[in-house]
Amino acid sequence: MNENLFASFITPTMMGLPIVVLIIMFPTILFPSTTRLITNRIIAIQQWLIHLTSKQMMIIHNKKGQTWTLMLMSLIMFIGSTNLLGLLPHSFTPTTQLSMNLGMAIPLWAGAVALGFRHKTKASLAHFLPQGTPLPLIPMLVIIETISLFIQPMALAVRLTANITAGHLLIHLIGGATLALMDISMTTALITFIILLLLTILEFAVALIQAYVFTLLVSLYLHDNA
Repeated sequence: MNENLFASFITPTMMGLPIVVLIIMFPTILFPSTTRLITNRIIAIQQWLIHLTSKQMMIIHNKKGQTWTLMLMSLIMFIGSTNLLGLLPHSFTPTTQLSMNLGMAIPLWAGAVALGFRHKTKASLAHFLPQGTPLPLIPMLVIIETISLFIQPMALAVRLTANITAGHLLIHLIGGATLALMDISMTTALITFIILLLLTILEFAVALIQAYVFTLLVSLYLHDNA
């Protein structure tokens, strides 16, 4: 295999210009809006899934937190669609870039924390110092809780990046092994190909699950602060 293992994670360019913005905008084509009273089955299923997901995710929020419904639903649809499109051959997955995932995680986390400090100042400050803490441990616990607070967006971004990247690398490695084994043993190559198919199915599930987990954690951060 002469191809670079990480070549698929390099930001694509056209005439020397990065086209990642066009790739990020492409998933919006998959979610068309309609003005008809009676829609087709695809749009009806799409709207049913969005309604079901938003109902399950936003049921724990008060009215102030429910104002984030549109943003969170847009987030899960964007991450899920880009993850799925990234499984197509010769495509690029934006969510494998840590910089992009940080760009999504930090503003959402900062908005939730700022909302908490604005509307629940005492409760937000109380998270830095649990009740009943011994006096000598107060400075250490404040530092630990502060670090854990600022690590939250990093954990969000790294989790999404690591899971999507690991799956793509496994598919790349097993696919290359399947091609190499075809000249050695067709039986072994067939077994490896079956493993590749099962892994691809798993990656479709992981693409949707990671979108749900990312959005759910943002929703939980919002619930703790709203």
